Amino acid sequence: MSKLVAPHGGKGLVCALLEGSELAAEKTKAAGLKQIEISDRAKGDLIMLGIGGFSPLTGFMKKADWKNVCENFQLADGTFWPVPITLDITTGDAADVKEGQEVALVRKGEVFATMLVEEKYEMTETDKKWECENVFMGHGEDSVDGKFWEVALEDHPGVKMVMAQKEFNIAGPVKVLSEGEYPKEYPGVYLKPAETRKMFDDRGWANVAALQLRNPMHRSHEYLAKIAVEVCDGVLIHSLIGNLKPGDIPAHVRVGAIDILIDKYFVKENVINAGYPLDMRYAGPREGLLHATFRQNYGVNNMLIGRDHAGVGDFYGLFEAQEIFDRIPYTGDDAKDLLCKPMKIDWTFYCTECDGMASLRTCPHNKESRVILSGTKLRKALSEGGPIPDHFGREEVLVYLKKYYASLTEKVEVKMQGAASGDSM
Repeated sequence: MSKLVAPHGGKGLVCALLEGSELAAEKTKAAGLKQIEISDRAKGDLIMLGIGGFSPLTGFMKKADWKNVCENFQLADGTFWPVPITLDITTGDAADVKEGQEVALVRKGEVFATMLVEEKYEMTETDKKWECENVFMGHGEDSVDGKFWEVALEDHPGVKMVMAQKEFNIAGPVKVLSEGEYPKEYPGVYLKPAETRKMFDDRGWANVAALQLRNPMHRSHEYLAKIAVEVCDGVLIHSLIGNLKPGDIPAHVRVGAIDILIDKYFVKENVINAGYPLDMRYAGPREGLLHATFRQNYGVNNMLIGRDHAGVGDFYGLFEAQEIFDRIPYTGDDAKDLLCKPMKIDWTFYCTECDGMASLRTCPHNKESRVILSGTKLRKALSEGGPIPDHFGREEVLVYLKKYYASLTEKVEVKMQGAASGDSM
């Protein structure tokens, strides 16, 4: 019997992905249904619903779930959930869709799922703004709470996405028909929760940590992973392989960089390099909670949370993604509560006086002795062809990344924020 943490929600892995004859029959049926064009974000959500990554969800959220998640971090039945998983449609499509009807969900000509529409509800500008204020607004000392709307519509990608959503949401269970490009483009890296759980069991792991990545691993990432290796059975280095914002490094490049680092600087038996098919929501601390929630489904019971985890510009306090774990509700019911706990790590850096990686908890030296490491800072230097500070990354990885940037015909501006520059240390 597996000793891994149970999937979230107390119902095992809830997988909506069809196979074999069921899949063939549903594809035939889908051809005769009304087609709804979905966003790339919704495509990623569907795949996660298909493979069990979003257990215990069976589909897109009804209004009661949406409201309770935004306000109370819980589904309507009291099960913990940190961010809305909703499907928006146009007014025109909403007029053609009735509750109780089945529809086909399509992205760029490919049918990804069918859905039984159990509820249809309007999302006014006021509703969207309320969602943003609950999900995206920061509470830390370094956040821009006081002028949230003054800058959010211009600079917060998560807010801009929600405010640009269509006028209605539809909700109900789905049957997923495709995993998209991920199995072919990322073989051995794109792993389903059932697959990672088997890998952990085969290795005898029961206490597993996950490292969330949307940038190539620099020395701080490496340090965090190795801290977890010391105290856990193993570490899942888990990269986002869905869509990011312009200027971020593509998934296949990040995966290649991680492979180089694991090959040269890790005991391979203690780490797994994997990816998951979501787009970033840019929800800051709430996204940190989402990272822990779906990692529990992958068999992970410890989520590494460092400085500015899932940060967006200067919208959040540097450790707000750690602090939010102390503010979420716990019912005492393991089936409803979040069981994947945060591994809270202080600000890490390379210290020339310590002659090694350190943190604010371990290093007594001043700011001038510290090489501040951040993915944004690395991307900015690489995109501009600037010098990379000593000890920022492993040389083999930097050579690989420089080759990628040299191949680009267009450079994308990378904006620096206070956390990435180290100004707020």
